[in-house]
Amino acid sequence: MTAPVKKNDRLTVTIEDLTHDGNGVAKVGGFPLFIAGALPEELVQVHVLKVLKNYGFAKVLDILEPSTERVAAPCDYFAQCGGCQLQHLSYEGQLKWKQRMVENVMKRLGKIDAPVLPVKGMDEPWHYRNKSQIPFAQGETMPIAGFYKTKSHMIVDMDRCLIQTAEADIIMADFKDALIALGISPYNEEKHKGMLRHVVIRKARATNEVMVVLVTMARKFPQAEAAVAKIRELLPNVTSIAQNINPNKTNVIFGDVTTTLWGKDVIEDTIGDVRFEISARSFYQVNPIQTEVLYKQALDYAQLTGNERVIDAYCGIGTISLFLAKQAKQVMGVEIVPQAIEDAKRNAELNGFTNTYFEAGPAEEIIPRWYKEGKEADVLVVDPPRKGCDEALLNTIIEQKPKRVVYVSCNPATLARDLRILEDGGYKTQEVQPVDMFPHSTHVECVSLLQRETK
Repeated sequence: MTAPVKKNDRLTVTIEDLTHDGNGVAKVGGFPLFIAGALPEELVQVHVLKVLKNYGFAKVLDILEPSTERVAAPCDYFAQCGGCQLQHLSYEGQLKWKQRMVENVMKRLGKIDAPVLPVKGMDEPWHYRNKSQIPFAQGETMPIAGFYKTKSHMIVDMDRCLIQTAEADIIMADFKDALIALGISPYNEEKHKGMLRHVVIRKARATNEVMVVLVTMARKFPQAEAAVAKIRELLPNVTSIAQNINPNKTNVIFGDVTTTLWGKDVIEDTIGDVRFEISARSFYQVNPIQTEVLYKQALDYAQLTGNERVIDAYCGIGTISLFLAKQAKQVMGVEIVPQAIEDAKRNAELNGFTNTYFEAGPAEEIIPRWYKEGKEADVLVVDPPRKGCDEALLNTIIEQKPKRVVYVSCNPATLARDLRILEDGGYKTQEVQPVDMFPHSTHVECVSLLQRETK
């Protein structure tokens, strides 16, 4: 079948929806065109850029009838930077679209008929990120720092970001200017040369403590003392400065070795009334306000009375586990990363919990052994990475038959897939609650409650 459009055509189309990465979708004779910057219900004139067998790409020439939800993006870098995709859509519009997107994914991919509730959003959806990973590079005449253009490794040189902290803005604006005086060479990705690759900033909302991690190519860092002095000058509230060594030719930010250059090894933060120590490489949710909303929802779905044993698969540093431990008889966490388990144990001790147990290893191997030892779960909680649950873990859940499963997900598509598997294995999804952890992006987290069906 020949496509009904060709490259360089100029067309007037109506936008029907957004893709998962925020591009508008229009259809010409059933043939989809993906159009950056366009919003649903808009009438736009477009220029066709590329035509493939089953779809094409176009750019907006003119917005003839704008959406009532269209707003002027407040960020100067929005058109270039790939960090946000939806700043041109009102925040209310973003929440409505995210709910529709989750509903569509549940029905289309998972054949799940459970209700998807309205998205829980933020009162102030700006400056919410407590962690920034800022790449540095050499520009034509000066060092540059910022974030990457969409689907590229080209850095947009920036001085501020509306979803990051003030400390991240200071590093982007002022530390790159200090590199020449300090004699620090920024990293060149193509040549795999230079010293400074990234600066990672973490800020604890509850305590205001700040950690700065300098990711360098080499262990030997002659300018370390001068860099520490400059960072302390720029950020008076910094409490920890570390160096991470990453000599590899890779897109992965961190290497295996981290050393403290000045101050503490960790910063401390609080979610609700639970305290956490956060090291340079700890996984910790980046939106502390919405993390509390997310975890309270998981706790609500767990329906704990104080008599239950809970198993937390993918427990990380114990963030959800410790929330659950306040109302459970016992919480047992499993995580494949040994360092995370050590952090979880330390955080449990920090909060005085004596009803928690953490073990490193694959969940699909550890959990069946616990069951054989008589440590059966009344409630099982999973919070997997974007790829979703390991198939073996899903089979383990179905075989072990906990009464309730609380599934926390950062990817609606893999959530829908996994819910389908669990439903086929004897569970019923009660409802799905989306939580907006990443305003102005296309990402949304969900918490789902599944109940074991009884015959």
